Amino acid sequence: MPRPPQWSRLRFRRAAALIALLVVAAPLAWSQRGRGRTEILPNVEYDGKFTFARIRYTQGYRMSWSADYPAMERNFMSILSELSSISLHKDASNVHTLDDPELFKYPVAYLTEPGYWYPTEAEADGLRAWLAKGGFLIVDDFYFQQQWDVFEQSMRAVLPNAQIVTLDVSHPVFNSFFTIATLDGMTHPSRSDAKAQYLGIFENNDPSQRLQVIINFNNDIGDYMEWSGEGWYPVNLSNDAYKFATNYVVYGLSR
Repeated sequence: MPRPPQWSRLRFRRAAALIALLVVAAPLAWSQRGRGRTEILPNVEYDGKFTFARIRYTQGYRMSWSADYPAMERNFMSILSELSSISLHKDASNVHTLDDPELFKYPVAYLTEPGYWYPTEAEADGLRAWLAKGGFLIVDDFYFQQQWDVFEQSMRAVLPNAQIVTLDVSHPVFNSFFTIATLDGMTHPSRSDAKAQYLGIFENNDPSQRLQVIINFNNDIGDYMEWSGEGWYPVNLSNDAYKFATNYVVYGLSR
């Protein structure tokens, strides 16, 4: 694996300047929508602005890594630019493999449909090094025991001794920008038998230390954000998805 750049943890811990607590209104969807089966758009060069970074895994079911791409991140960045004074790329985002040294320039990354994720040894090594440097990983969009088993096995290749623990609403990741009052209510309309759960992996398996990975199981906030302007889902689900996503980014930038 290429040796990662020597990034200090301070870069990963730069604080986000926030200007207000706003209630998210149902946003307009990005017009050039993709359903995760599209060409990969060019990455933007690192310039210090926040860039939404999506993980592309090279082994798995077709292009599962690209679900909701790129409409979800365009919609989310539009909302985040309105909510905060974070300097960000509103109309662009990046796609990186886990063994790409460029990933080390970005403190927050998004991994979707991990029920189809089978990391290579180099990718597992890359993710392990990125997390150790201060990276914060958002895992989203998978359901039921079979997909959980695939994700857990893959995560064990990255962090063999990691303890995956259930989080409650008191954790700062749910209160870093919006105050999330309850973790109930995000059950997918078409998957009523799958109750949303929020789990995490902590640095050194110590809940008093930094949360390294946030896991949305039986949930798909990316889908809610992609289709938020189309009326496919109840407005409250789209609004809540933006609130969770905003909290995750703010947490990742400030820890």
